[in-house]
Amino acid sequence: MTADNDIAVSASDARKIAISAFVGTALEWYDYFLFGTAAAIVFNRLYFTTLDPTAALLASFATFGVGFVSRPIGALIFGAIGDRIGRRPALIATIVMIGVSTGLIGVLPDYVSIGIAAPIILAVLRLLQGFAVGGEWGGATTMAVEHSPIEKRGRYAAMVQLGSPIGTILSSGAIALVLMLPAEAFDAWGWRIPFLVAFPLLLVALWMRRQMEESPVFLELEKRDEEKPRMPALAIFRQAPGRVLAGMAASMLGVGGFYVVTTLVISYATTTVGVPREQVVNATLIAAVGQFFALLICGRLVERFGAGKMTIVGSVVTALAAFPVFALVNTGDPVLITLAICLGTMSIDIVYAGTGTLLSEMFRPELRYTGVSVSFQFAGAVGGFMPMIATALLAASGQQYWVAAALLVAICAITAVGGVFGTRLRIVDRVVAAEQHEASATTAVQS
Repeated sequence: MTADNDIAVSASDARKIAISAFVGTALEWYDYFLFGTAAAIVFNRLYFTTLDPTAALLASFATFGVGFVSRPIGALIFGAIGDRIGRRPALIATIVMIGVSTGLIGVLPDYVSIGIAAPIILAVLRLLQGFAVGGEWGGATTMAVEHSPIEKRGRYAAMVQLGSPIGTILSSGAIALVLMLPAEAFDAWGWRIPFLVAFPLLLVALWMRRQMEESPVFLELEKRDEEKPRMPALAIFRQAPGRVLAGMAASMLGVGGFYVVTTLVISYATTTVGVPREQVVNATLIAAVGQFFALLICGRLVERFGAGKMTIVGSVVTALAAFPVFALVNTGDPVLITLAICLGTMSIDIVYAGTGTLLSEMFRPELRYTGVSVSFQFAGAVGGFMPMIATALLAASGQQYWVAAALLVAICAITAVGGVFGTRLRIVDRVVAAEQHEASATTAVQS
């Protein structure tokens, strides 16, 4: 093969890049899930102490939600960096911002110590965290997909999604350990330890990110000296607004729906049903283990049936599971609650495993980082407020669990529509496809 054909990708290279992307994404989700859990059981008591319990919980979830508001901004800015300068430098910057902002939460004084400055600083750190996450997932997915053979993109894109259950396992495990402390010790300093762990995790993730090679698709675009949009964000909204809307719809269940069956369930089970915090956190830990294997299996199914079809199937399955999930949580039985969270999260995984593949194949390479990031993060800007919306609906209905289940069904319907349109809008990389065809032809001639 000549020097002009160095874009060919191998399974070993794809696996290495996917693992590097996964490690960074695991840190991303560790930080985000950690904040979500703390919002449900810590921040409402330590940073919003002047409010009644329901208002404090709403304010805590609002702080959780503001991180999702800043994610689209991060998607626009880091998307521009990734599409114009390179995928790799954007991903190094995002992982540093995520780790630092999370670690600083671990040293933030509470309301009793510094007053109103405490929740304000907490919200600012959450905004910075969300800003960086806005460019993290889209970049990691883009790198994994562009380093993969086309026919194996499903499995390697799903490897990036493994960061979600691993992040959950790490964060839930860390919270479960510190919850073993006496209540006074937990409130005084114990809850801070999982946030401080973000610093050493950042060092590991940063080292692996620096070992990543730039995307071969991006390098090929550079080599061919193809003109890049000066403002990728503007170009994406001018040239492909329908693709962005379809991508947002397809992403809603994996973001908003997931937080309904995790963050909201933690809050509902502990505050309304009266289940001990430790039992609910342990349930999410068990569910995350199931997610790990579900994503691996569903990644292969994406390759066989297509990301769009899996998105539709997963939406239907999750909708059918919605009411049983909340009915099981409402029993207050720890075993049934664990079963409920497993059922809810693993149903969503049918969709989530293919989200990266579906979105990446909806946008041309020169706009891919921006398109994938904007679609996913704009959905996240809405989905991040789902726990707060559900909490408000539950309060208005007298804590009737069916209200939360109905909200989850509505999210499923939106995602199913996104899967339908995503299938119709699929684009195959001409650069990679042509190269792989030429590589196959060369191999055939040599043999």
